[in-house]
Amino acid sequence: MMSKIVVVGSGVMGRGIAYVSAVGGYEVVLNDIKEEALNSAKKEIESIFAKGVSRGKILSEQSAAAQANLSYATDLKQVVADADLVIEAVPEIASIKKDIFETIEQYAPEHCRFASNTSTMSPTEIGSYTNRPEKTIAMHFFNPVHKMPLIEIIRGLETNDDTVAFIEGVADKMGKETVVVNEFPGFVTSRMSALVGNEAFYMLQEGLGTPEDIDKAIKLGLNYPMGPFELVDLVGLDARLNNLRYLHEKLGEKYRPAPLLEQYVKAGRLGRKSGKGVYDYTKKTEEAPVK
Repeated sequence: MMSKIVVVGSGVMGRGIAYVSAVGGYEVVLNDIKEEALNSAKKEIESIFAKGVSRGKILSEQSAAAQANLSYATDLKQVVADADLVIEAVPEIASIKKDIFETIEQYAPEHCRFASNTSTMSPTEIGSYTNRPEKTIAMHFFNPVHKMPLIEIIRGLETNDDTVAFIEGVADKMGKETVVVNEFPGFVTSRMSALVGNEAFYMLQEGLGTPEDIDKAIKLGLNYPMGPFELVDLVGLDARLNNLRYLHEKLGEKYRPAPLLEQYVKAGRLGRKSGKGVYDYTKKTEEAPVK
């Protein structure tokens, strides 16, 4: 019986995945190599629970039970020893993912399945880091995880039907909708989002309009819930740049990163997490970004 999920990486996505996994009734361990990162994640997750209770999104009893099922640990080898599912949520850097999957392959039980929260990278390649490619898959969550309803499930070349069905069941317990697609660089959502977001940076560097006006045009003209600059500030400019570099390598010139995006990342303007991206978050309320 599926009972324990280990989430590797306590950044924005990892802490969100840990939250929805705990709310789904699973025993969850959030793992990170840095104790301070786990402490930060714990505070954020507790805040999400508190807000959920205050807004009637979750009952206080459910919140207490979910938090009791959630723990934090730095020792990956130890916590995966009895895991049923490991969900990796680290940066989109192949060498980091390779190290993690080689480790969990060695220490996780034979029945354990592996998932990556990659938004662009190949689950087939990730599966090759293990001796169980048939049990390896991609689960692409969306930010903020506790609010966004979709998980994009991507099967690798050797992912078997049992693993797909297993992951669909896990997603259902998390309260998520799913789509299952076959592997191709960028999948469905990241290919589209990367194109729109990158083109917005080209527009900005060409002087076509202000960030506010470009965002407003996309939201009101195309009925997007967020403008491309609001979105990239939320997901991180560095994460978007990594995705674009990967897609440029795999799919060609239409994904070449805009020079202005690269410049912003070099300047440390990474979005909400750094206080400044396209917009400056040091001078605003949550709902009113300023340039």
